[in-house]
Parts: sequence; structure tokens; C-alpha cells
Amino acid sequence: MLLRAALTLVPRARPSSLPASVVRFSASSSANDVAAYNAVCGFPLTDVLPPTYPHILAFEPTMRLMSGNDFPFPVVGLVHIGNRLACHAPLPLGVAADFTVRCADLRPHHRGKQFDILTTASLDGTVVWEETSTYLRRGPSSLDAAAASASEDALLEGPPAAVWSVPSGAGRAYAAVSGDHNPIHTSLLGARAFGFRRPIAHGMYSLARLVAALRPPSAFAVDVRFRAPILLRSSVELHTSAAAAEVRSTTRVHVRAEFS
Repeated sequence: MLLRAALTLVPRARPSSLPASVVRFSASSSANDVAAYNAVCGFPLTDVLPPTYPHILAFEPTMRLMSGNDFPFPVVGLVHIGNRLACHAPLPLGVAADFTVRCADLRPHHRGKQFDILTTASLDGTVVWEETSTYLRRGPSSLDAAAASASEDALLEGPPAAVWSVPSGAGRAYAAVSGDHNPIHTSLLGARAFGFRRPIAHGMYSLARLVAALRPPSAFAVDVRFRAPILLRSSVELHTSAAAAEVRSTTRVHVRAEFS
């Protein structure tokens, strides 16, 4: 997958629109793989998958879709800026689910262009899990960046519900259980090549730890915005309210989540 991603940097003519194809596949989980993932992200091992684990099952097919010749952007340099999960029913551990993955809604962003990757997981023809992953391709934009910043929510009040240590090995540990070996998360040189002084945490690692800490009901939805990278070898605070949560360092919000 790393080679396929790197090859997308080779200059070539690219389409201006997202591919219309739908990737369909079946996937199941093993107890050992899920146990390793849970150990990294903080979930207990039960007979159902953690709500964020279907993202892992769909990761490789998603990367193949995004590294295809009909995709308008190189994979390297894309930024995962948002994620929405809708869990309608639990996915049992070890049971094969039917997945679909497709692209949608290429649109402006105040820092370039953004688009969605839509993923569903179904059991016996019924969708039980849905995800919208939003990615940013940096570049020129006609949108007002100041207006976008002004619309950000106020900080959640009150003391932190938890303080998390994000160790230096968190990037490599999550890469091992997710398959996402992006060097900005696992390598000092890779991180510095993209302007970070040290590696940063995966966005989906942050989301998984947040969901694991809050233990929402089996049917729920969460809308997440990844606002600022979390540097490895740092500490962050988890703040919560009735229907929201955020991970932040003092007053800098890294992750903001709205539950429903």
C-alpha cells in the first residue's frame, strides 16, 4: 500500500472529478487482531467489534480506490479532517460483513478542496454501520478562511474527564494494528518532511480512544472534526459534555466530537 501511495506522486494527467466506481467486498475479523487493536485503543474485548474497527477492515480497499489511475489527487499529502460514524447495530466478532466503498461530493474548502469516502457494512442485506471520512487536498480556494475560523465552537467547560499520555510509540503501535503505516505517524524523518517536529498521532487512533473512553450505546452516531495534529510524546485532555467531547491541549482543540 505504501508503494501504491508513493506512485501516485508520479506526475501525470489526472481527472478533474472523483471516480464513480463502487468497491464491494466481504471481510471478517479475527479475535487476535481485534484484541491487539483493543489493547492499543482502549476497548474491552467482547463478542462484538469496537465501533471504529470496520474502518480497519475497509482500509486496504479504500487505499486501492484512492490510489487508482482514475483518482484526481495523489494519496500522499491528503489530510483526514473529519469522520462521521453511524452504528445502527453491533457487528459480531468473526462474522463476515459485506462492505461498499465509494467517493462522493468533491467541493471547496477554505484550504483547498475536500471530498468524502463513504463506507457501509451490511449483514444479510441490512446496513448496520456507515462511515463518512472527509479528506482535504490543500491548494488555492475561493472560500473565506477567516469566516471558517470564526464559526468554530467554544471550548467545553469544566475540568478534564481524563488526561491521556500519547507515547512516542503510539504511531507504530497503531500502524501495526490498522495497516496505516503513513510515515508522518511512524518516522521522525517522515514527519519532518511534512513540517512536523516529530511524528503525529493517527486521527482514527484519537477517535478510537475517545469512543473507547466514553462507551456510547450500541446504536449511536458521532461526527468528528480533526482540528489540529497531536504530537507523539505529549499529553492531552479529554473534556466532555452531555452530547459532545473534545481532546485538547490547554486551549488548543485537537479533536471535536458531537454525539447523537
